[in-house]
Amino acid sequence: MQIEISVLASGSSGNAIYIKNNKHSILIDAGLSGKELEKRMAAVDLNPADLSALLVTHEHSDHIKGVGVLSRRYDLPVYANDKTWTGSEKRLGKIKEKNQQIFSGPFMIGELGFIPYATSHDANAPVGYICRCGNQKIGIATDTGFISEEAKKLLKGSDFLILESNHDLEMLMTGSYPWHLKKRIRSEQGHLSNDDAAALLPKLIKDNQPKVLLAHLSEENNNPQIAYITVKNDLEEAGFKIGEDLKLGWATQAKPTKVYKIG
Repeated sequence: MQIEISVLASGSSGNAIYIKNNKHSILIDAGLSGKELEKRMAAVDLNPADLSALLVTHEHSDHIKGVGVLSRRYDLPVYANDKTWTGSEKRLGKIKEKNQQIFSGPFMIGELGFIPYATSHDANAPVGYICRCGNQKIGIATDTGFISEEAKKLLKGSDFLILESNHDLEMLMTGSYPWHLKKRIRSEQGHLSNDDAAALLPKLIKDNQPKVLLAHLSEENNNPQIAYITVKNDLEEAGFKIGEDLKLGWATQAKPTKVYKIG
């Protein structure tokens, strides 16, 4: 069964990931304005009126800014855990009771199955998601400073993996951010670095030739070329060949990726 994926935005100014099978389509996070999200979907020939649901990873504004607007405009259910709802409800505005979907474990939206798992970030109860449809698996691991062994097991063997590669450590430490912010970013409740992503990937890749997108790249403390080269070099040292064992790319804050198709 074919699945379509596009990262509409990824970064500290807003995040949204689109996933679709033949009957249902969802957004994981909607951290831009409703108008901007509609614009980005239109840019890759997607229609927000076709959405089935919105899923939330955590309550930070760069993940929920457009959730309330889209839910009201298109009558969409919003899925989040109880603690994320508590942290989000004031900024979301009024959501119809029938659209307040609180999960405590795996759930289904049509034939799309979702497994939420705990991430390590400075929010109430942040999660990443594994999405399954047929034999295809999508793994999403962003906004986390640490990947647990449980999360590694869930993410391993993903056919499409969206993995945080937030900062280049040297750029962060020599850059203009105040020390308290540098410390927060480097912490286990912060963000994975390029080196972290490079060290993780050999543990997550199986022989299914996955597509990997490096995500949540800092606009000040990273750039796509540095992230790509850092991860590529480490993977090749570990014996992986880019283009053969896996395909490697990145998502940005400024524009949506193309719509990838797997399956």
